[in-house]
Amino acid sequence: MALTQGTHHIGLTVPNINATRDFFVNVLEFQQVGEVPDYPAYFLSDGTSLLTLWQALEPDHAIPFNRKTNIGLHHFAFKVDGVETLKAIYEKLKTTAGVEIEFAPESLGGGPTQHMMFAIPGGIRMELTAPGR
Repeated sequence: MALTQGTHHIGLTVPNINATRDFFVNVLEFQQVGEVPDYPAYFLSDGTSLLTLWQALEPDHAIPFNRKTNIGLHHFAFKVDGVETLKAIYEKLKTTAGVEIEFAPESLGGGPTQHMMFAIPGGIRMELTAPGR
């Protein structure tokens, strides 16, 4: 058995902390559970996972992450309760400013589980996965 016990939180540095917070709160319905205005940082939760968002100090000079050439976060993934929820979120994301959809819901590895990939406002890659039933 591993010495760790799952994810406590995921911390993301973003170019526009308010746009990213608004995406998670208004689109994915996370709750803001805290903040540190002087840092600045926001703490968001979906009831299971905790996200910490930090504002990049100089976002205009930041180098965007390239999943094929950089070491670091390739993407992060959240689970949703089913394929219908995944499809509903996909429809919502298609009209959400700052979101770039990489691919629509599709089978994961040929099985009944479905997933989709997109970039959140600010460019960080995110995956949503729905267990097949």
